[in-house]
Amino acid sequence: MPLFSKNNGSRDPVGLDVDGAYVAAVQAAAGRIGSGASMDLPDGLVVDGEVVDVEGLAEALKEFFKANGLPRTVRLGVANSQVAVRELELPRIEDEAELAAAVRFKAEEAVPMPLDEAVLDHQVIGHGTNEEGAPTTQVMVVAARQHMVERLAEAARLAGLKPAGIDLNAFALVRLLAEPAVEDEQARVFCHLSGVANLAIAVGSTCRFTRTLSVVPDGDQPELAAAQLAEEIQPSIDYYLGQPQAKPVGDVLLSGPGASAALAEALSPLLGLPVSVADPLGTLNRVGLPPGEDPVRHTIAAGLALGAAA
Repeated sequence: MPLFSKNNGSRDPVGLDVDGAYVAAVQAAAGRIGSGASMDLPDGLVVDGEVVDVEGLAEALKEFFKANGLPRTVRLGVANSQVAVRELELPRIEDEAELAAAVRFKAEEAVPMPLDEAVLDHQVIGHGTNEEGAPTTQVMVVAARQHMVERLAEAARLAGLKPAGIDLNAFALVRLLAEPAVEDEQARVFCHLSGVANLAIAVGSTCRFTRTLSVVPDGDQPELAAAQLAEEIQPSIDYYLGQPQAKPVGDVLLSGPGASAALAEALSPLLGLPVSVADPLGTLNRVGLPPGEDPVRHTIAAGLALGAAA
């Protein structure tokens, strides 16, 4: 199953975020949320973004979808340490089959996992020239441990759901919250603070770097949380800036249940960058989100749902 958003003909599938602490589902189309729901998950079903109890999660999802009358076709999201994302520069290759072979060959060196144990996907994100003036292609490569992807998909199928695709939570985050690209724009850091803390660096709507963070900050202590976050965000920015064709980083956008104005205020001087809290649903009209549902739970699920139109 591809790891990049591709429209497979499914009509308005539900974006399903299995966060670990909770599960959230959103159906969205034409700039508005059609339906949405969330439910707390029992401890131990999903740990650090990975499914631990397949049958237990399946039973929880089955109950969740039945209780909320949601469509059964879903787009799943993943975010954990079993995912690797790398940007590769290759000679310009027009033939898709030849490009795929070249990507796999280069990924053998760049991706820190055996490719025979991984689901591998790629997407062309740009073209340029190298130092010798030869035409090149920039490719974003995603590799995910096959057993991790299969356990999530299996839980969904056992719940009676129909997975239409699997996407990265980081891509969903950028898809929902990124602003339209402008010439010579800077890169933006997106940091989603939930059951798994997820960081993405994007230029416009193109994600150029992503990783999960090892800490989920304590929202009751914003200064301590900011210090913990800064220790992880700054090395990520430094790594990104060392990549070919990196853009200067302009600001940081926080989202998720762990984001707050107090945290943003404490984090900004530590990074030397403006930090703000995102509108959790971006520009989507939230008319279909039921009263009582906290929008901050639905950021990733909404971004996954929007991927169906890609």
